Amino acid sequence: MVVAPGPQAGKRAAADDAGKGHHEAEAPPTARLLALFDGHRLSPTQRRIAQYLLDHLTEAAFLSITDLAERVGVSQPSVTRFAAALGFSGFPALREALHPIALSAVASSPDTHEEIRRNELQAAVDAEIENLESLRRALGDPSTVLEVGRELAHSVPLTVLGLRISESLAEYFSYAAKRVHPDVRVLTRGGSIANDALLQSREAGGTWVLAFAMPRYANETLDAMRTAHSVGLRVALITDVPLGPLADEADVVFTTGTGSRLVFDSYAAPVVLAATLLQAMADAVPERTQARLEAYEQLAEQHHFFQGD
Repeated sequence: MVVAPGPQAGKRAAADDAGKGHHEAEAPPTARLLALFDGHRLSPTQRRIAQYLLDHLTEAAFLSITDLAERVGVSQPSVTRFAAALGFSGFPALREALHPIALSAVASSPDTHEEIRRNELQAAVDAEIENLESLRRALGDPSTVLEVGRELAHSVPLTVLGLRISESLAEYFSYAAKRVHPDVRVLTRGGSIANDALLQSREAGGTWVLAFAMPRYANETLDAMRTAHSVGLRVALITDVPLGPLADEADVVFTTGTGSRLVFDSYAAPVVLAATLLQAMADAVPERTQARLEAYEQLAEQHHFFQGD
């Protein structure tokens, strides 16, 4: 099992540093505000509120809950849930924590809106670099990736599961896997459709399912994984947390961090992890891989799939 630590350990460390008064006082207001958000899984709506606070710190820190909700374009309960997600008892407690940060921004040379946005976007990229560094360290021992890659290569058919936000990852993996594997079946719909497809895959001789599960985790993904086991399929899971119901249901879990600093998550590390599994699959059956790649290139050239052919 490959378990890449992801961003959580770093986030906890950042939160600890943020709690040290002298360090916090020295940090720029924008950095202090970002540290307040770090380590918390925020929904897209909650990230919109966080973004408004970043963009309008000196003003937003003194708004009432009604005014803040109106400015952001969300409901008052959404603001309350945002405060709770950050660990505060309610919006008044959050606003109290924002006051000294806003006052320090007024007292010092305030960041311009462009500087705040640039710093935030750069921080999002930095977080993804950290995720990739964690994945790199985890792949120092590639034995599990190579072993599972062999198993996936020999599972004919091979089923790839990705629902809701994870659909794009499943489609990416499946598109590439079809170049080197004779029968790849991608499932992007849950419920009875997924159940039927999993049963058919097992009856056709399949032995493995590769599942992608990124936040927010679809209940149908867990149901499909349970169905896969009930019909005799084994499940390899790519996700961002090593524990929980989804991980409990998997035979092998590959974990790596996702970027959570923007309104919607980013998946640099999961894509690279998926690519390493594709490489392991291709290397597991080299003769088949070479034959299929050559046949595809001939087909692509014959039918002008791509520009320049």
